Amino acid sequence: MTEDVRTDAPRTSDGATPHFWPVEHLDALEFDPLLHRLLREEPVALVRMRFGEGSAWLVTRYQDIKEVTSDPRFSRALTVDRPVTSMTPHVVAPAGGIGRTDPPDHTRLRRLLAQTFNRKRVAALKVEAEAIAEELVGAMLAQGSPADLTECVTGPMPERVIGKLLGVPEDDLGRLQAWRAVILSSDHSLEESNAVKAEIAGYFRELAAHRVDHPGDDLFSELVAARATDELSAPELISLAVMIVLNALDQVRNQCSTMVYTLLTHPDELARLRADPELLPMAIEELLRFIPQRNGVGLPRIATEDVCVGDVVIRAGEAVYVSYLAANRDPEVFTEPDRFDLSRDESPNLAFGHGAHYCLGAALTRMQCEVILATLLRRMPGLRLAVAPEQVRWRRGSINRGPETLPLTW
Repeated sequence: MTEDVRTDAPRTSDGATPHFWPVEHLDALEFDPLLHRLLREEPVALVRMRFGEGSAWLVTRYQDIKEVTSDPRFSRALTVDRPVTSMTPHVVAPAGGIGRTDPPDHTRLRRLLAQTFNRKRVAALKVEAEAIAEELVGAMLAQGSPADLTECVTGPMPERVIGKLLGVPEDDLGRLQAWRAVILSSDHSLEESNAVKAEIAGYFRELAAHRVDHPGDDLFSELVAARATDELSAPELISLAVMIVLNALDQVRNQCSTMVYTLLTHPDELARLRADPELLPMAIEELLRFIPQRNGVGLPRIATEDVCVGDVVIRAGEAVYVSYLAANRDPEVFTEPDRFDLSRDESPNLAFGHGAHYCLGAALTRMQCEVILATLLRRMPGLRLAVAPEQVRWRRGSINRGPETLPLTW
């Protein structure tokens, strides 16, 4: 009798050749071809990027990603001081910050932020955001067409909202934007990035010292008060402020601008939304799912023990990335996933992540995008691109994707 030979044994990294992933910058709504292929052919694959050392696993399937991001056996803290292969020469998230910690420190920081980043505060900010949007869109109308949406609305709107949220003086917002551009870049050197990180950290240290004696009705003042009672350390205070600023300024500008571009280049869906404005919340979710809003992937995790993901055993000590962009195009979860469809009513998108590291600013970003789109659709019934879609310039050398400018007419 011959012995049965198993052919379905789990794969490991032994002898595997990683896919080189240059993470090239793509225009408009073009989806990364490697992500598209791996999702369908090799949903857990080894990749190597331009910087760092070795290779890492890349997980692209929706259900696998939910499992990885919910599994405490994958650690963010173990990435500190480890040169995991990546698309940038520097790590955006600071060591010890909320993005690179595990429980119990991560639980403590997240609970503290959740208390200050609450629904009541977001609801209050929505009233302010609606007034700001009315003012900015009104000024754009008065200026006349064509006008650049990023300069007139989607750039200044998050500046003013985050300024209100954190209590940052209006005169300092330009400096924060300049720092953001360097830290979220994939083109600047490690030395340039570190110098800017030191500048922004110094800024928030000075602001924290001022808030000790002059507290305000803002999130940063609440974090400073938590520091005074030892609920968080000084480095944690600074890293939280930095990450809130970076994400808030970049996400809304890019995501909302791209949402407008998407609607204007899908006239049937835009007409459907204009005919039924109540569809807007559902439209926001489909836009979040459909738009490839970043280049590459976010922060990696390190396996603390051998873990089986799909048909792969990720061994203890190996690095793993997840692609939320790919998860949002998973054909096992979404019908015709590469089609933009405002009537879609399927599984929730993973645009803001999943699990313990789900983005705390998701509600704030959704709110601002909804306010901006509602205001534009109401006040500009003839809104359209002022140039051909292929003439829109898209950002280069940045982690996040979005139009550099978005010329509009009405």
